Amino acid sequence: MRAVIVAIGVAFLISLFCTPIAIKVFTRLKAGQPIRAEGPAMHQGKKGTPTMGGVVFILATVIAYVAGHLALTTLPDAQIAQVEPTITALVLLGLMVFSGAVGFIDDFLKVRKRHSGGLNKRGKLAGQILVGAIFGVVALYFPSSMTDVRGNATNTETVGSTMLSFIRDIPALEIGKIGAVIVIILVVMAATNGVNLTDGLDGLATGASVMVLAAYALIAFWQYRHWCADPNYTEAYCYTVRDPLEIALIAGAAAGACVGFLWWNTSPARIFMGDTGALGLGGLIAGMAMSTRTILLLPIIGGLFVIITMSVVIQIISFRTTGKRVFRMSPLQHHFELAGWSEVNIVVRFWIIAGIGVAIALGLFYSEFLAAVS
Repeated sequence: MRAVIVAIGVAFLISLFCTPIAIKVFTRLKAGQPIRAEGPAMHQGKKGTPTMGGVVFILATVIAYVAGHLALTTLPDAQIAQVEPTITALVLLGLMVFSGAVGFIDDFLKVRKRHSGGLNKRGKLAGQILVGAIFGVVALYFPSSMTDVRGNATNTETVGSTMLSFIRDIPALEIGKIGAVIVIILVVMAATNGVNLTDGLDGLATGASVMVLAAYALIAFWQYRHWCADPNYTEAYCYTVRDPLEIALIAGAAAGACVGFLWWNTSPARIFMGDTGALGLGGLIAGMAMSTRTILLLPIIGGLFVIITMSVVIQIISFRTTGKRVFRMSPLQHHFELAGWSEVNIVVRFWIIAGIGVAIALGLFYSEFLAAVS
């Protein structure tokens, strides 16, 4: 627990104090956010606000991960199995960094062209597929080599699973390694686009991501305390995952980094996360669902992202089939803007929706544990 707390604190402080530096740097580089002409009129006042702020909390998460590992060296020998960097960390941080890199290219092109159209849809989609495929393969083809003090293998799990999962793996839904890689790609695409579509109002995506990442930190730490690979854990009920403490550490670090960034990103935002941050967070959230074996629970934990994404899908289908729009504008947050809601009201109410989804998901996760142990 100490390592997770250290990671959260370090990430928060780095993000909190380095974001103002990023604001000055990006302002000097004239890396301002272009605003769509067809967007809500009130957004035109945000034109020129520095973007690509996601760089700050992505770097803060990586640095905090290293700091958390330094804290691990003070743990008792029985708990020190995860001191060395693992494939789990490579996959999770890799998904965050390289998904963020795809978003960075998009942001860079927007800034360079002085236009809201950056990387084209095919280019962005190709980048998401490539990142998901690379780290999906790593997650499925590199099992753990963790051993106990006698040299016996105690955990030969891979980061991902060849089974679909809800609270844990579902044996009846075995899909094989190739099928699992395809699922990982789809989850990465869904999560990155979901967070990206949610990132339309000051602090909205950042605050929702904090809740989702905090939930995954709790889930992963609970799995660590009831971990099948722990030689000191003797109960019959345990979780078959790989490196749950690593997952909790990274999720906590990312949540802490987002809280520090939110200080400057809340209304009126002094900096935007841009596609750099949105795609980076989406990639990490997808990795969290995969590594904790809770892929089918993700739509509940990230309920707000699902609702906003579905509003776009419904709008497109309706307009193409009937020529009529269901919403004044999509994504959904812009519909309420045009309905007269203030930006702060929309953000806070959508945060409440995000919190409800997280609470339901955690309730389902814990109720499954209670049902099993009883």
